[in-house]
Amino acid sequence: MGELNKEVVDLVWKRPGSNGVSASLFRRWTQGLVFSETEHTALEQFEGGPCAVIAPIQAFLLKNILFNRESSNWRHITEEEQKAALCSTLAEILEQACSTSSTTSFCLVTWAKGQCPHTTTHTPLTGGPETSQTPQDQQPTALADEDLGFERFHSILQKRIVKSLSELREEVVSLYETWKGRCGVLFFLYSVILTKGIVNIRNEIEDTTEPLVDPVYGHGSQSLVNLLVTGHAVSNVWDGDRECSGMKLHGIHNQTSVGFLTLMESLRYCKVGAFLKSPKFPIWILGSETHLSVFFAKEMCLVAPESPSEQARRVFQTFDPEDNGFIPDSLLEEVMKALDLVSEPEYYVSLMKSKLDPEGLGIVLLAPFLLEFFPDQTGTLWQGTMTEEWESERQRERKDTGIPDSFPVYHYNGLKQSNHNERVEYVQGSALVLGLEDPMVRTDDTPVKRCLQTKWPYIELLWNTDRSPSLN
Repeated sequence: MGELNKEVVDLVWKRPGSNGVSASLFRRWTQGLVFSETEHTALEQFEGGPCAVIAPIQAFLLKNILFNRESSNWRHITEEEQKAALCSTLAEILEQACSTSSTTSFCLVTWAKGQCPHTTTHTPLTGGPETSQTPQDQQPTALADEDLGFERFHSILQKRIVKSLSELREEVVSLYETWKGRCGVLFFLYSVILTKGIVNIRNEIEDTTEPLVDPVYGHGSQSLVNLLVTGHAVSNVWDGDRECSGMKLHGIHNQTSVGFLTLMESLRYCKVGAFLKSPKFPIWILGSETHLSVFFAKEMCLVAPESPSEQARRVFQTFDPEDNGFIPDSLLEEVMKALDLVSEPEYYVSLMKSKLDPEGLGIVLLAPFLLEFFPDQTGTLWQGTMTEEWESERQRERKDTGIPDSFPVYHYNGLKQSNHNERVEYVQGSALVLGLEDPMVRTDDTPVKRCLQTKWPYIELLWNTDRSPSLN
């Protein structure tokens, strides 16, 4: 195993003092990027583990198919269209990884020349017509054979360096069969890592002793998901950086193309920031305790640009890392400066302190702060509770952005066993974003709904199938 390969292996798989990777765990990750036979725009996942790579690719794939194509028949595309959409998506994620690093080149990992392990038969898994391939062009099937072990796999890899974006796109297309074939998921993961740079990734990860893939259960880490979604391998999902006991903890710094919501927030284990909750496109990766799936819609009004009051809430909360709903009054000046709300710091900040903290408690509450500076967006009367103020703002947002009362939504889960009749297909339904003043229309209480309620607290879902889709 080359020195560079060893660095990649250590970053992805190994924890110091561990005994390596089990054969069964590695085998779960050795699959290709293949489309479902029954849902031509959905990628299929064969076993648990690689959802940390497949789900982000699926989210970007849906973005490109839904919003970058003129055809309205987005669920039925040809094999050539599958190839174009997937390769465009992979190139986009690689470009994003390169743009967040100090390098200006791309790295593509493939089989070393003459080392590609062939199989005697090739069964197309794309749902499209079979392609005519000569024996020497034939690639292995998407599922790996037992004889390709961890050590052997990493001994027969090579990397290609690409200098320009146009060349990258050409090379990604030329490697389409490699992405589909055995180990395509790992080839792409390693390509993103080497394009980003191992040193850059280690500088962003919070705990460098933790590998990107759990060596016991095979689940991808949050750093891995963030790397593919944002180009940064940070370990947290909040907005911006936070200080904790003298340590700087890195979060998300820009609005993402696709979003992320997690069931863990409904259980109070974490809080996802606005940059991931409100992406540029209405597509969200959903995280459960063990799996990643994708929720999406075609209504662009769901991701309207951030309003001034939303920006103020986000900035205020970066100074309130424990989500208490208040900040020390000593931080008020910094918050106001960050929002460009102050021109004469000494006089104006002092005036605002006395107005926002009339009892002299030394704290500034979020709700009065928003009401003072954004009265048109947060109402004319503070209701006295954070929940009511928050909900009042969300109701106004719904009206201002034109969010319909009901709109079609879809859920994707790449695991066959998690789908009805073990066929990977989108589950379609209707969503209703209700509010405190709406009639008490309440549907089921499922993990998918609890996950979505971290963004829309009063969302209701009516699925077109007999059973709700699974997060796991």
